[in-house]
Amino acid sequence: MNRLGNLLDKTAIGISIACGIHCLLLPVALVAAPSTALLASVDESLHQALILLVLPVSLIGLSLGCRQHRQWPIFMLGILGILVSVGSVLLGHDFLGESGEIAGTLVGASLICASHIQNYRRCRADAC
Repeated sequence: MNRLGNLLDKTAIGISIACGIHCLLLPVALVAAPSTALLASVDESLHQALILLVLPVSLIGLSLGCRQHRQWPIFMLGILGILVSVGSVLLGHDFLGESGEIAGTLVGASLICASHIQNYRRCRADAC
């Protein structure tokens, strides 16, 4: 796999981890400092920005790797993670409540992260 693919896999893993940390720590921040509730609109903007960032990075990174090693279930796992994350950000709060949105976002980010780890490992093993 070329350096671009490796970089994109690592970037997508980092974005997914950042999203998970954000989702886990925001409720703690709200309890610890109630004035952070004033930043609710920033929170939604941050979620949307992370999704817009992870979409191209994940799609291109997974496409490059899977085109080389031909393990398309890895690509489909990443797509599932993206769909769960996008669904959680766009619809989760209205239909599942805040806890459901957080859980969905964490599941989606975990799936994206897992797919990129598998993609990266497979490419290293196959010397793509």
